[in-house]
Amino acid sequence: MFPFSSRNKMSDAPEAAPTPAKASEPHPLDALTGGAFSAATSGERASRIREWLASQPAPEQLQEVFKELSARDKGAARAVRERLDEIKRMQGQEAIAAEWADKASKLLAATRLSIADALAWQRDAAKAGAPLSREPLSLLKTQIADRVKVIEDLQHRVQVQRETAVLLAQRIEVLSTKSFRDAEAALEGLTTDVGRWQEHAGELTSDTSWASVEARFPPMLESSGTQLLAVWDAFQSALKQTVAAAASAEAPLPPVPVWADEIRAARGLPTEAETAAKAAKVAQEAAKPKVDPEVRKKAQAAVREALAKLETETKEGHGKASIGAAAALRAVLKTHGRHVEGELEQQVNAALIAAGELEGWQRWSADQVREDLVNRAEALLKRPEGQELGGRKMQETLRQLREQWKQSDQGAPANHALWKRFDEACNTAHKVVEGWLDKVRAEAAEHKGARVALIDELKAWAQEHAASQDWKALSRGLHQFSERWRNGGHVSEKVFAELQPLWKQTLAEASKPLETAQKLSLDRRQAMINESAELSAQVPLRIDAVKALQQRWQAEAQAVPLDRKREQKLWDAFRKPIDDAFQRKSADRDRQTAQVSARDKAVLDAAKALEVANATGDAQAIRTAIETLEAAIRQQSAEASAASAASAEPAPAAALDAGAAEAADSETVAPEDGEAKPVAAKPARPVIAVRGDDRPGANKPAPAAQGAAARGPRQGDRNDRGGRGDRGGDRTGGRGEGRFGRDGRDGRDRGDAPRAPRLGDSAFRAQRDAMDHAQNALRKLAAQAHGETLTRLLSAWEGRDAEKLPTVQELGRVQPAVRAAWAQALGGGAKPVDGNALLRLEIAADVPTPADQLTARRAYQLQLLTRRNDPSPQETWGKDVASVLSAASDEATARRLQNALKVLLKK
Repeated sequence: MFPFSSRNKMSDAPEAAPTPAKASEPHPLDALTGGAFSAATSGERASRIREWLASQPAPEQLQEVFKELSARDKGAARAVRERLDEIKRMQGQEAIAAEWADKASKLLAATRLSIADALAWQRDAAKAGAPLSREPLSLLKTQIADRVKVIEDLQHRVQVQRETAVLLAQRIEVLSTKSFRDAEAALEGLTTDVGRWQEHAGELTSDTSWASVEARFPPMLESSGTQLLAVWDAFQSALKQTVAAAASAEAPLPPVPVWADEIRAARGLPTEAETAAKAAKVAQEAAKPKVDPEVRKKAQAAVREALAKLETETKEGHGKASIGAAAALRAVLKTHGRHVEGELEQQVNAALIAAGELEGWQRWSADQVREDLVNRAEALLKRPEGQELGGRKMQETLRQLREQWKQSDQGAPANHALWKRFDEACNTAHKVVEGWLDKVRAEAAEHKGARVALIDELKAWAQEHAASQDWKALSRGLHQFSERWRNGGHVSEKVFAELQPLWKQTLAEASKPLETAQKLSLDRRQAMINESAELSAQVPLRIDAVKALQQRWQAEAQAVPLDRKREQKLWDAFRKPIDDAFQRKSADRDRQTAQVSARDKAVLDAAKALEVANATGDAQAIRTAIETLEAAIRQQSAEASAASAASAEPAPAAALDAGAAEAADSETVAPEDGEAKPVAAKPARPVIAVRGDDRPGANKPAPAAQGAAARGPRQGDRNDRGGRGDRGGDRTGGRGEGRFGRDGRDGRDRGDAPRAPRLGDSAFRAQRDAMDHAQNALRKLAAQAHGETLTRLLSAWEGRDAEKLPTVQELGRVQPAVRAAWAQALGGGAKPVDGNALLRLEIAADVPTPADQLTARRAYQLQLLTRRNDPSPQETWGKDVASVLSAASDEATARRLQNALKVLLKK
């Protein structure tokens, strides 16, 4: 109508034409990234970038988006940069993996694989950053490790074969020192062992990985075989010749000295030793011939060579090597010793002495270790009672001791005496192991028999229950069989490998009916899951159909058992749609009740104020807050009454409800004109004294209830919930009817007033909880005040000090005249205790009497029955208290008075 202009009225400059707003053009990459470039905030851009990255875009697109986005928002571009770095890192690792995979393939394809090259490949690949934990490098690493393991195993077996060849040669040499009859008896066993050694050696050389073993192992195996075969051939030839010489006197003697002497002895000829002794004697008698200088020179050269080797081994501390070098020097001296003279002979003696000292030190050091091992082996049999080693522990200990003995033998000469003690101790201790092994074998046999019997029992059980439809019993039985098999005891691996397939087959056959039923049950449950989803999607939700479906599910679950985890997953899938539907329903209800009306807010505020007053512990503040809350509720009722008066006449149904309420009222009568008039209730005849049942555990009438019934209802009386009745006489303490109506809400169920509007759930619960908490707080405060008052009363009686007597307000129901009588009783002199006064107090309070006074109480109750016109103990208990207070205080009387006053002061 009147457009406003920003141009100055006094200015002569023409008004500038408005410039139209330029529409922002979308970024070319906005469609690719899902609107990341057009997002208003950095958080939105980062979120859309993450969503776009989840679609796995191409590297070219990533590079383009990063280039444009890094200039606008570095925070949102960080995710793109990390993806680019990851792609670059993955490409680099793939290239490295391909390079090292090619190297590994070449290593595996080579005819000869070096262990050093294999280990270097793995080390260098790890240094280069190759992904050894991913394929194909992980598989290649495993293949190389397996290949290296095979090669190492071959090398180890070569060493074992070499030691075996040495031991066989030693056996043959030992036999050459015994009778040829012993050698002839051991020939068959030696033949078998030598043949087996040759077979094992052939297996080693024919292995595909033999070319990859280290260069020192093939000559080692070859030399061992050559030496063993040479010794074996010589042994066989000498033994054959010895057998022939023993059979024929004309046959030549064997080259073995022991066997030759045995043949000579059998033929009655002198032995070689005797012949040698005669020859030596002849040589000694003969004059020594002159030695040729060349022979002397050669002899000294041989001795010097052996001496140099011994000195070298002695300086380096090689025990076994020095022993061998000393033996070699002595052998040379036997041959050329007669040609050694002077300084060279002294050097030889010094070297032999030094070698002997080294040998002795090494022997002493090794003997110290051996003695410790012997002591440990002997201590195994001397352990105190209760600390003996078990079979397995003893076996492991003996194995460790023997391994340590072998290690001690490798660095020093053997000690046969210590070895004998050690071996005897180990053999004695091994009896424990043998007993344990026998027990283990017996238990294994027993366990095997039990498992076989269990398999037969399962077969019989399966045939017996083949037609059963009790799937829970079948599942329980199969589970019990499985537990028994699992707890069937230990058996050897071989036996277990034999029995396990048979057990699995038998268990599978016995489980076929149950598995079939479970498969059908799965189909039915899946159908119910689909039905649950359909029901939960219906609006409104059919509660009856949901309950029927849940009952069907429970019946199916109880009929056919499934695996616990699987059954739980199915139940979760079945329950989820229904729970979601109920949550939607609850959410709708919460949204409706979230809108708190003005009257609900007033009740909520009053309830909160009452809760605050409850926390203070002030009785007056709590009562004030209760009155405020009741006023808020009455204000709602008044508003409802006003609204009802302004509305039309009530419906017939409301009139019927009002008439029913009036008919149910026991204190009103409806005459013909429809006007309700109160009718006075007929007072009940008071009971002066009755014969009570004072036995322990007997039901006793509540004196407070009888008194209330006798005198009728009174304004301000406490109701059954601990609160006082409405001052208007129209309120009860029940939860069902009374203050909040029959429906438990805030409506009054009276015939002369309309029902007030219902409170919301939150307001109703808040006022109900606040009122309950208030009543509990008042009861606690009253009980606390009552206990303190009673304690002060007893203290005043004990000290006979009327000044300490509680006031009338503190005593509660006690009249001023009664308190004055109590003070007068305390101020006078002490009198004897009136037993009847204590009995009347206990009868009035209906509390137990001590056991020694029960007879007196019963007699006094009989007296009261004869005194019909006398006042009852409930009416004279104040005077009875004064009578008791006039007497001296003692512990028993104080306890009886306290028990009675606990009840009487509360009435």
